Amino acid sequence: MSSLGENLKYLRKINKISQKEFALKMNTTQQRVSEWECNKVEPSLYNIVKILHLYNITFEELMEGIDIN
Repeated sequence: MSSLGENLKYLRKINKISQKEFALKMNTTQQRVSEWECNKVEPSLYNIVKILHLYNITFEELMEGIDIN
């Protein structure tokens, strides 16, 4: 089982971009990206949609392996 933060980190790493580069593409801070990846804060719906477009993935792909119960 994984978490949203782990999935975000995995996507970023397989796309070979740093937290700083990802933050720039998302128009946010590196600290905020770190908080997302460490599951301290969840991205807003607006940012989730931006992530889906950035990586050209579906919501289901982003949420893969996450148990919502």
